[in-house]
Amino acid sequence: MLNSSSITHFLLLPFSGTRQLQLLHFCLFLAIYLAALLGNGLIITTIAWDHHLHTPMYFFLLNLTLLDLGCISTTVPKSMANSLWDTNDISYTGCVLQVFFYVFLIATEYFLLTTMSFDRYVAICRPLHYETLLGSRVCLHLASAVWACSFLYALLHTANTFSLPFCQGNALEQFFCEIPQLLKLSCSTSYLRELWLIVVSACLLFLCFVLIVVSYVQIFRAVLRIPSQQGCHKTFATCLPHLAVVSLFLSTLFLPNLKPSSVSSPSLDLGVSVLYSVVPPAVNPLIYSLRNQELKDALRKMTTRCFQKQ
Repeated sequence: MLNSSSITHFLLLPFSGTRQLQLLHFCLFLAIYLAALLGNGLIITTIAWDHHLHTPMYFFLLNLTLLDLGCISTTVPKSMANSLWDTNDISYTGCVLQVFFYVFLIATEYFLLTTMSFDRYVAICRPLHYETLLGSRVCLHLASAVWACSFLYALLHTANTFSLPFCQGNALEQFFCEIPQLLKLSCSTSYLRELWLIVVSACLLFLCFVLIVVSYVQIFRAVLRIPSQQGCHKTFATCLPHLAVVSLFLSTLFLPNLKPSSVSSPSLDLGVSVLYSVVPPAVNPLIYSLRNQELKDALRKMTTRCFQKQ
């Protein structure tokens, strides 16, 4: 029996006990991580380089790519290091930081996606008021509010989780530190405080989901009223990348809760956790670059100019 004061590290669940498979896991995660760094880095550089992209939509997209970089960097490098060095431990402080940054970045991304749906609603449904409602100062205030609220939210979750006594060992059934897995190690009834936070989180998630749905209902109605079919497709094309990212984010986020408990197994749980923690940050740049003509043109122009200088 251990208490939280005697725990100096936690044990993470490895993807495999076989050395060859551990190295394969390292190579796969390295490829995904490099792809995420390259994709998100190109989008950040392109938006910063092209002044034509200095608009509210791309300002929020810049924030989203920064969040994706932070999110995948919170979990993947430690998992890669453990596989490479054939270990599965993470320090107590490292676990605290991992929980904080993961919750902080995921919450910020969800709130930001909600803000981006409002941006698309104003741009399509109220275009004459777009500059007034979403000026540069308003966008900066919205982004600052999203980051600040998520910071406090993550701080509250992390402080509440690690204030619990851990007396059920220190082995986590996950490849990174995750709050539900940490709660399983607690033997105190005070974990009900964290359950209340989870209930509040569910309410916030539902509220943001409702706001996104309402925004897109209004967008669909406005798009269907456009007389020209070409204009209809062109207008809706600006929403497709955001809609695809929201769908991917929500589907992977809720996937663990939809999985039947009867088919649960450590290997399946690991696979599901990879889907919601690793795949979205790596795939989001691809979604935006393929479905956004302005971004593709700016990226092509930037790369062409770089090669000409060389």
